[in-house]
Amino acid sequence: MTMTTQEKRILGTFYGQALGDAMGMPSELWPRSRVKQHFGWIDRFLPGPAENNAACYFGRAAFTDDTTMALALADAIVTHDGEINAQTIGANILQWAESFDAFNKNVLGPTSKIALNAMKAGTPVSQLENNGTTNGAAMRVSPLGCLLPARDLPTFIDAVALASSPTHKSDVAISGATVIAWAVSRAIDGANWATIRDELPAIARAAQEKRVTTFSASMAARIELALSVVAQGRGVESTMQKIYDLVGTGTGTIESVPAAIAMVELAETDPNRCAILCANLGGDTDTIGAMAVAICGALHGIDSIDVALKAELDAANALDFTRYSAAFTRFRQQREAAYVDA
Repeated sequence: MTMTTQEKRILGTFYGQALGDAMGMPSELWPRSRVKQHFGWIDRFLPGPAENNAACYFGRAAFTDDTTMALALADAIVTHDGEINAQTIGANILQWAESFDAFNKNVLGPTSKIALNAMKAGTPVSQLENNGTTNGAAMRVSPLGCLLPARDLPTFIDAVALASSPTHKSDVAISGATVIAWAVSRAIDGANWATIRDELPAIARAAQEKRVTTFSASMAARIELALSVVAQGRGVESTMQKIYDLVGTGTGTIESVPAAIAMVELAETDPNRCAILCANLGGDTDTIGAMAVAICGALHGIDSIDVALKAELDAANALDFTRYSAAFTRFRQQREAAYVDA
């Protein structure tokens, strides 16, 4: 049966998430200078180096906790037939963390680790504070962009906040996750990147100001800075260096989400090029790659993902993302129909 354009974009989102994650895995959490020194230029899937204590657990073309947690979110949505259940999302993430022995490896962010330990002790998600500002919510949110039509912004923000709540409840974490989910959703609807890009600062501001919990810098302002760095760039290498220097590529949401938006722009929305550029950026390369390439995949669909790279991802990770694309297409259409009926 032939896939619809919408389902191709949803499938492209899932593969984009995995592609950006797996390509960026070997260099994750290394300074840009060390990435250059060790790899020269990453242009293909590589195994995690033994000396990288975050990537050493992963083989060639394997994705990391970014995509595993995105699938934990997706599985929870499937379990509840298209509804968002924070407790199940948290349980799924905790189940993976325990099976991977993630508490004893350098793969969990500090915010997620605290939240998961509290869940393990029996604290309900609704009672967790989770006011950390790291990027664990944004890195896994792309399936939510596949689920939610980008219509009613306050409702959209609330849905992102609910899905993020097992590990992240801070204003900046929800703002960053909303930005990525909104970009994915608008792309699935067929909006072009220039339109989406121009909307994102206002979306970021609305999400960050809905319930202020931190004294974080402005996500809207940081996204505008990131886009201006690319607009003023005079070459890929120097522009990437400026993104690293001025926007930042760390594990904080306030750095990594704007950096991901900048990389979509720099790669001119090509998912394969975007994955490679993110892998060479330095910093939280796998997470920035996961977010950026998910958006590129949503914009252009599964047919835009390099066939050879897709085959490597399938082989390394035993993927069957079509079951997600079929389910999420159905869930999204149900939500779209509900908007029409309303």
